[in-house]
Amino acid sequence: MTKIETTINDRVWVVVPVYNNGTTIVDVVNRCRQVLDHVLVIDDGSDDIDLEAVYADSDVMVIRHPRNLGKGAAILSAIDFLKTRDVDYMITIDGDGQHYPEDLPLFFPLLAENDYSMIIGCRDFNTDNIQAGSRKGRAIANFWMKVETGLTVDDCQSGFRAYPVKYFAKLKFICRRYNFETEALVRAAWAGLELKCITVRTWYPEPDKRISHFHPWRDNWRISLIHTHLTGLRLLPIPHRKLVKQKRDNILELLHPLKFFKYLLKENVTPHGLAAAAAVGTFIAVIPMPGLHSVVIIYVATKLHLNKLMTFNIQHFFMPPFTPILCVEIGYWLLHGKWLLVADWNTLVVQLPERLLEWLIGSIVVAPVFAVITGTIVFVITKFLQRRKPENILTK
Repeated sequence: MTKIETTINDRVWVVVPVYNNGTTIVDVVNRCRQVLDHVLVIDDGSDDIDLEAVYADSDVMVIRHPRNLGKGAAILSAIDFLKTRDVDYMITIDGDGQHYPEDLPLFFPLLAENDYSMIIGCRDFNTDNIQAGSRKGRAIANFWMKVETGLTVDDCQSGFRAYPVKYFAKLKFICRRYNFETEALVRAAWAGLELKCITVRTWYPEPDKRISHFHPWRDNWRISLIHTHLTGLRLLPIPHRKLVKQKRDNILELLHPLKFFKYLLKENVTPHGLAAAAAVGTFIAVIPMPGLHSVVIIYVATKLHLNKLMTFNIQHFFMPPFTPILCVEIGYWLLHGKWLLVADWNTLVVQLPERLLEWLIGSIVVAPVFAVITGTIVFVITKFLQRRKPENILTK
C-alpha cells in the first residue's frame, strides 16, 4: 500500500447495516474485507442468519440489535461504537448487494483531504431494472435537499456514503429508520460539513428477485414528515450550530448590479425549483398581510433557497381587487352559509375591518389551490422550454 492507502486503512471503517439479507450479506462483507481491514456489521435484528456465529472467529466486528430498530438506529450504533476508536470516517454500504464494495477506493482521495466531509456515492441509474418510482423518488429527495440547504446533491437516497465520525457524534437526530439518511444530509450541511458526490455503480436484480425492506407508503410518509420538520426549522430565524467554519462567499461581488442580476437569474432555475418558487410566492400573496407581502416573500425565498425573482414577481398576479374579493366571498359563505352578493366600495373597503376574518378564512381555501395551479403551470412551461431550447438559460 502507498502511504495514503495505509492511512486510509487505519482511519476508515466499512459499516454494513443489515436486516434479513442472509443471501447477500456474507458476500458483501467478504468483498469489503478485501478492500479495507476494518469491517463492522450492524445486525438490526435479523432472524434469517446468525451473523455473530458466522464471524465469531473472524476480525469482522458484529453488533447485534435484539430487534429491528431501523437503518438509522443501526448507523447511529456504528457511530457510537467508532467515536472512541480514533476513526475519521466510516463508509456505509447496504447489505443487499446493490452497491459494489470494489468502488470503496473511489472515496479514498476525498477522505484524504480532510476529516469533515460527507461523501455521497451517487448511484449510476444507467443500468437494468431501475424502476420509475426509484428515479422519481430520487428527484424529489434531491429537490428538497436543495430547498433545505441550498446544496445540490445528485443522490440523496444513496446508502453508500462516508460519514465523518467525530462530527456526526456531536449532532442530534430524531429519525431512526430510512428517514435518518435524509436528516443526516441536511443536518450535516447545516453544521458546515462539506458534502461531496462521486459516481458509483449499482446493481438491481429483477423486481421479483429483489429483497427490500423499504415500505413505499410507511417510509415515504416518514420521509415526508422529516422534510416538513426540517423545512419548518429552516424558516425559523435561528442560526444553526456550526461544527466547521465555512468559507464565506465574496459578498462584494454581488454588489455589482450586473453580477447580482445574473445570480438571481440562475438561482435554482430547475423546473421543480421555479415551480416551488411560484407556488410559495402565490400562497403568501393570497394570505392577507397588507404591506408585508414583499418582505415575507423575500424572507421565505431566501431561507428556502428559492428563485427570488420568481417568488417576488408572481405575487403581482394576485393583487387586489380580484383575489381579495374572491377570498372574502368564500370566507363569507363558509361563515354564514350564503354569498356576499354586494361587493362594492362600502362592503370591501369601508367595512374592511369586519371582513378581515372572512378574508383570512377564504384565503386558507384559495391560497393552496392557487399555489398548486400556479406551480403546475410554471413547471409545465419550464419543462417545455427546456425541451425546445437546451441552451436556454433554464439549463445553464
